[in-house]
Amino acid sequence: MAGRLLKLSLNFCEIDYTLLIFKCINFPDTFCVNTVIKAYASGSLPTKAVGFYFEMLEEEGVLFKPNSFTFPSMISSCTKTKDSVLGEKCHGQAVKVGVDRTLHVENALIHMYSGCGLNNVAWKVFDEMSMRDLVSWNSIVDGYVKVNDMEAAHKLFDKMPERNVVSWNAMMKGYLDVKNPGLVLKLFRKMVTTDGKGNDTSIVTVLTACGRSCRSKEGRSVHAAVIRMFMGVTLIIGTSLIDMYSKCGRPDVAHVIFNTMLIKNIVCWNAMISGESIHGKSPKHALHLFDEMLKLVDITPDEVTYIGVLCACARESLLTEGQNHFLEMTKKFNIKPSFAHYWCMANLYASHGLVKKAVEFLKNMPVDVGLSPQSSLWAGLLGSCRFNGDVAIGEQIAKALIEDDPSNNSYHGLLLIIYAVAGRWEDVTKMKCMMEERGVSVPGFSLVELTEIVHSLKVEDNISMLHKYG
Repeated sequence: MAGRLLKLSLNFCEIDYTLLIFKCINFPDTFCVNTVIKAYASGSLPTKAVGFYFEMLEEEGVLFKPNSFTFPSMISSCTKTKDSVLGEKCHGQAVKVGVDRTLHVENALIHMYSGCGLNNVAWKVFDEMSMRDLVSWNSIVDGYVKVNDMEAAHKLFDKMPERNVVSWNAMMKGYLDVKNPGLVLKLFRKMVTTDGKGNDTSIVTVLTACGRSCRSKEGRSVHAAVIRMFMGVTLIIGTSLIDMYSKCGRPDVAHVIFNTMLIKNIVCWNAMISGESIHGKSPKHALHLFDEMLKLVDITPDEVTYIGVLCACARESLLTEGQNHFLEMTKKFNIKPSFAHYWCMANLYASHGLVKKAVEFLKNMPVDVGLSPQSSLWAGLLGSCRFNGDVAIGEQIAKALIEDDPSNNSYHGLLLIIYAVAGRWEDVTKMKCMMEERGVSVPGFSLVELTEIVHSLKVEDNISMLHKYG
């Protein structure tokens, strides 16, 4: 009875409640100890699962003999914390008890070692298995995906005796991460024809791939597939469709989808506001959407919301509105501005001929606001130093910053990217040479990121031309 009650306590996800019941049991057995270990591993203190295990080994009055059900939870706690040292300790205990060759223990070990980046050890476990199931295959494939070794992952994927939606999603996510949207689409088509329709994660991944590469035709095809498969436009799929259509230059279609959605969260609103402000013909639509959002009692703007709002103000040269929104963001909603917010405001000042003010504004950024492009949204905004149709304003701001503070390496990196998004590769080369001569190193700006930004802007330019003359 006590053991059954202890197991039921797991449903409450409260380790304190589970421990309270455990302490009331006179002679807790292996089942009881395993239940507490699982509770720790599933909760907010996963590392305590391993500590509790060793405590119980030495505790008097506890009838605990570890078995094959003891270790998967312990090992998963190490996966959560990416603690391979503790994971190896658990592995050693499993060997000592003699259950290391049990399927579910081996699967947990593969997942743990892969999650900790130790694919060579994960492969050793996988290679020595006497029997494998779908979990084994998915875990080893996902391990190679996580370290972006898509060649090894795909070879294993092709050898899988069977696949499920988890297998397909892992591969598609992997190719999305290494910026190969073509293979994401190819895998999606194959999945639909061979293994069924997939799930929300599958749809979101392939729509993201279409949006990032501005493949509107393929995006429409995926949208049609969602309708044909009667999947329904859930919140996450609807938000992904809004993002995809916006990035493909069709925020008007995105708006239609947005208006049909019965449930919208802040991510959904942000996707629509950013879509209108960055990709729309009239950024004022984004400001109108923002005003509508503020009327809702259950939605509060965040950092991403205000990137869209300030970008819209910059594109429309709405100086007073931009200043008010920046103040509102920091004072009313206590949102800490990122570089994207400062960059929008700098462009807004410069577009009114207030270049000195723009430079001062950027110089007054807090020290902990970095210039590293951590998101595609940030990268797109950096390219939007073309708020007025060219890069002149961005170049002027960056040069003024360098002249005022030549020792600040970040400003050199800023000008380097501005030249790159403008396609001024001779200037990029000159900047690189100059930076190397001065021993200036600007981390965070990789060639891959530059190429992706430039490619994205070129595609957007082509879309704009089609809308204008098509």
